[in-house]
Formats: sequence, structure tokens, C-alpha cells
Amino acid sequence: MAIVLGIDPGSRLTGYGVVSYQGNKFQYLGSGCIKVGEFDFPTRLKMIYQGISQLIEQFSPDSFAIEQVFLARNPDSALKLGQARGAAIVAATVQDLPVYEYSARQIKQAVVGTGAAKKEQVQHMVKQLLKLPGTPQADAADALAVAICHAHSEQSLIRLAGSATKTVRGRLRQ
Repeated sequence: MAIVLGIDPGSRLTGYGVVSYQGNKFQYLGSGCIKVGEFDFPTRLKMIYQGISQLIEQFSPDSFAIEQVFLARNPDSALKLGQARGAAIVAATVQDLPVYEYSARQIKQAVVGTGAAKKEQVQHMVKQLLKLPGTPQADAADALAVAICHAHSEQSLIRLAGSATKTVRGRLRQ
């Protein structure tokens, strides 16, 4: 089984979700939020870095998946979000984890089946896919959705590689 750490970045609240998977079978390992409060911005970035580093030590994931920056109306917010993502990505790369990035649309498509899904739909599907007893908090659900999206992407690549191998073998026999 492979373990993926999914991250929904934020400059005040960073969601995380950890799942293991084999094929289309998922197991929930943990989720929550790194709350950095009202500290000055450099301190918040440090707290995000440290929080992600602790999660990596705790869960020993095989891969790290994070939501890409979306275009925000407020340029300052977009910059801060990008810096929060950077802190999280550095925490992963320092520990030699491969980093994968997915757009919000890709994540929603993988989990709900439509790239235009609403937050409540994502939360509901995460709860169903992981057989959770309750609905996870929105940021944690988004992070779990990132992890599920990555697992689906990995499985698709494995299936494609298997198909390509069969096709190549079939051609060699002719």
C-alpha cells in the first residue's frame, strides 16, 4: 500500500489529509488543520513548514500532493497563498518526497466526477470514499480530496503503463 499526504494550503489554515491506497481501495490515516493564527507572516510560514515536517515524520508518506494556486481577485492573497504553498513544498522536498500538484478542477473531477463541484459535494464524497463516520472539516476534506486525486492519478498511470506493455508485447509476437 502507498501512503500520500495531501495538502490544502492556506496562509492562516492549512488542511492536511493522509490516506493509504492500493488500487481503488482507500484507508483513512488522518486529517486536520495546521492553524497558524494571527502571528506575523514569516512566523506563520515557519509554522506551516514545521507542521508539514512533523506530519511527514509521523506518517512516512510515499508522496506529497498539493493543490495548485488559483487566481485570486486580491493579488496580496494570491502571493501569501503561494508563499504558504512554498513552505509546504520545501518541507516535503527537504525530506526527499516527490511533490505532485493538482488544480482545484482536477481534484473535484477525481473525487466528485465534475470539476465544478461545490465544497459540500467534495466533503460528502470524501466521507463516502473513506467510509468516515462524520463529515470532515472543509479544509481537511479538501486535503483528503487532494490525496485521493493523487491516488487516482497514480493508479491511472499504472493501468496505462500496463496497457502499453501488453500492446508492445502483442506487437513483438506478431
